[in-house]
Amino acid sequence: MKYTLPTLLLGLALTLPAWSEMNHAHQGEMNHVSMNHEAMSTMQSDGVVRKVDKHQGKLTLRHGPLENLDMPAMTMVFRVTEPAWLDQVKPGDNVRFHADRVNGMLTVTSIDLVH
Repeated sequence: MKYTLPTLLLGLALTLPAWSEMNHAHQGEMNHVSMNHEAMSTMQSDGVVRKVDKHQGKLTLRHGPLENLDMPAMTMVFRVTEPAWLDQVKPGDNVRFHADRVNGMLTVTSIDLVH
């Protein structure tokens, strides 16, 4: 039993610096991911609402290029992450929005009316 406590303390002393370094490296990765997410969320596109389908939870937009999705300007149908947005827009409205793939579906993840 004499050697149990010193052995435990030695093992702890040897692993703490490695754990600390590993944790620090992981924090750096997390900050990098957060910055990329923030950068992605600011990549908005201009669009015009063509159709609002509240029943299906979809929005048809004529839009400019979607850089994050590597898509040219076109008209297409999107799902929305917030169904309440469909009550706030109508055909003909100019919008700025961000779209991404959510569960494999093209989805509007943020939208603002442009006045």
